[in-house]
Amino acid sequence: MSDVDAVVLVGGKGTRLRPLTLSAAKPMLPTAGVPFLAHLLSRIRAAGVRHVVLGTSYLAETFSSYFGDGSEFGLEIDYVVEAEPLGTGGGIRNVAPYLRAEHVLVFNGDVLAGTDLTSVVDTHRVGAADVTLHLVRVPDPRAFGCVPTDETGRVLAFLEKTNEPPTDQINAGCYVFRRSVIDTIPDGRPVSVERETFPGLLAADARVQAHVDAAYWRDMGTPLDLVQGSADLVRGLAPSAALPGPCGEALLCAEAKVAEDAVVTGGSTVGVGAVVGAGARLDGALLFDGATVGEGADVRHSVLGSGATVAAGASVHGAVIGDGAVVGERCELRDGVRVWPRVRLPAGGVRFSSDA
Repeated sequence: MSDVDAVVLVGGKGTRLRPLTLSAAKPMLPTAGVPFLAHLLSRIRAAGVRHVVLGTSYLAETFSSYFGDGSEFGLEIDYVVEAEPLGTGGGIRNVAPYLRAEHVLVFNGDVLAGTDLTSVVDTHRVGAADVTLHLVRVPDPRAFGCVPTDETGRVLAFLEKTNEPPTDQINAGCYVFRRSVIDTIPDGRPVSVERETFPGLLAADARVQAHVDAAYWRDMGTPLDLVQGSADLVRGLAPSAALPGPCGEALLCAEAKVAEDAVVTGGSTVGVGAVVGAGARLDGALLFDGATVGEGADVRHSVLGSGATVAAGASVHGAVIGDGAVVGERCELRDGVRVWPRVRLPAGGVRFSSDA
């Protein structure tokens, strides 16, 4: 697709993922062994797109430091930094000077999806659309804005969250823009595509088309979603050519050390140099590089930041352990507990059920 560029918007601060995002931008968080963004870029490359523009802001230098000019990933990457938040529409307009192609695939950088990008672009071409939206069907659309369409797939409206949604179709955070449409977005100020750009196009009778499917889709905005998305990548439920190993119940990264009698299942990832002690159990766990799980510890559906430690006999279920933090022996953490970086929780069977 030589006439298609890609734009990935990665400027958000990821506040819902703190404390993990205190030291890393959300798209750079380790997910199934590599930065989350690497999985999206692998799908973009597989679709035949070679030129990518990253719209950055928060910790912008971490993106260029890892991905460079893109050549190692089979891509050509440009970087554009937002001096202040511009919203989705403003972020798209901000990268316009770097675009070369007639059509532009645009992605929210915090969505894990499995849709066929080539098919989305084909829908855009066949419909001679000004903008095409990827819509995904979800079992419960009440938590999302809905996007109804007519029998030809043309978008009719953009509706706010409601307890009685008229459709199960929601905005999946992937679009195809005709290049000329991007130039009509106001420059130099915040713009929302959902509240301003798309409704304005409908009012002007522009062709706003939908590509609807039920492919894998997950917003990676919360720790639970990050852990589940990583596990789905490891188990092959979400597609990615960037996975640094075969799909299965566990992914062990380079120099990871797992005791022979430890049980590691549920799509767990054990990061570079991480250690899992004798008799420990991991189920759907995400261990960043250098993390340690002690003997007999039980870690389920949780994420351990870089260098974090869960000591022997501790039990961690549905929790977030920040970089370098220590969970003492026989501690119990449950249901959304977040331990801030370098905090040390004492040993002795203490149970925590709120932020530590």
